[in-house]
Amino acid sequence: MAPASQSRGDAESLGKAKAYVKSYGCQMNVYDATRMADLLAARGYAEAADEDEADLVVLNTCHIREKATDKVYSELGRLAKLKSERGAEGRDYKIIVAGCVAQAEGEEVLRRQRAVDLVVGPQSYHRLADLLTRAEAGERLAETDFAVADKFAALRRMAAEGKRVRDVTAFVTAQEGCDKFCSFCVVPYTRGAEVSRRPSEIIEEAEALAAAGVRELTIIGQNVNAYSGTDQHGAPWSLPRLLARLGRIEGVTRLRYTTSHPVDMTQELIDAHAELPFLAPFVHLPVQSGSNRILKAMNRRHDASFYLDIVARLRAARPDIALSSDFIVGFPGETDADFEATLELIRAVGFASTFSFKYSPRPGTPGAEREDQIDESVKSERLAILQTLVEEQRQAFNAATVGRTVEVLFEKAGRHEGQIAGKSPYMQPVHAMGGAELIGKTLPVTIVAAGSNSLAGRIAGRAIPNDAREAAL
Repeated sequence: MAPASQSRGDAESLGKAKAYVKSYGCQMNVYDATRMADLLAARGYAEAADEDEADLVVLNTCHIREKATDKVYSELGRLAKLKSERGAEGRDYKIIVAGCVAQAEGEEVLRRQRAVDLVVGPQSYHRLADLLTRAEAGERLAETDFAVADKFAALRRMAAEGKRVRDVTAFVTAQEGCDKFCSFCVVPYTRGAEVSRRPSEIIEEAEALAAAGVRELTIIGQNVNAYSGTDQHGAPWSLPRLLARLGRIEGVTRLRYTTSHPVDMTQELIDAHAELPFLAPFVHLPVQSGSNRILKAMNRRHDASFYLDIVARLRAARPDIALSSDFIVGFPGETDADFEATLELIRAVGFASTFSFKYSPRPGTPGAEREDQIDESVKSERLAILQTLVEEQRQAFNAATVGRTVEVLFEKAGRHEGQIAGKSPYMQPVHAMGGAELIGKTLPVTIVAAGSNSLAGRIAGRAIPNDAREAAL
């Protein structure tokens, strides 16, 4: 997955030390990168456009995808050369490794790459400012202790000080960690056991974000629908109850949640899609395989019929709901028949979007110890077949949107002059002709054309130039 930078700063920050945060992987990492950037900004660091312009670089790493660790060390080798060049110029240059590779590798990162100043795990980044002070004094540190309560206390302090992002959309963590132990996954080892934040903490953070101009909140967790918070009176809170409360916050117009596990998809949560108008009709529900034999080997704790039943109940509750999913092809022991079962499930569901990958062994997981690994050429062939099918479904879903009027939350200026861009309830990028004053507003938009990766629309009640259909894509 391509990296996405998350940093803060403005034109008045010229002359300050600059920081650049490069984040890989899941939305939890995007959230964590945003918070680290906020902490660095509060410490006086301005935004850097890239690693070359920066005085401090944070690699916020992901341990899930293929050869993730090797890619981190390759990147660190490049940054080490840059650090050496800056040192020859008399400039200080700090390198921090954060995220799941940091959590999994710890001191090994410091041992393998001497240029790294600090290693900080996802449960410890709330201490980034203090740890950086120690690193600036010459210590080389690896901090990967789990301290969830302290981390969220730091977030509350930031909210009280008004040090928040000012984006139209934002992520809010409700739950971290995983207890499922899928045989292909390292998350339980790098992120730890499932921990849910108190609802009051989540509400406080969401209110601060809404006050700062955020209009769409995505509630996130490794298994967010396993959320089981407890309030100050000891009363339990489920994810549906939390969503209902967050939807009452002034300024919040749309809520999403991700990522979900099928076994935690309760009827209460399914019913929420029928009962909460601000809850987006879009669910990311990873299935990984359509073969019951492979699902059992993956320790997914459900079979294909269980998943299809959830899909049917979601569509009964909200007929216009759209679904996305994750797929792994080439898991050890996967036969042609197993792969065909996955294709059959995809055809049965019809997905609006998907993420699909070849299986790659993760050290320390049961799947990596199996002797019936699939040849890379077979995995590549199967992945190509699967991706062709799901791309056909994605394009068909987008094409079916043409002619419909959907609510679009506008987030930023578009690629062309006089254009703005936003997202439909189904996570589709939408471009329309309009001014910057519409950013942050949710407006009805009639979709007039579908491109390969985005939609063009006409804002209800507004004229549109003849060529805007093409220009907006």
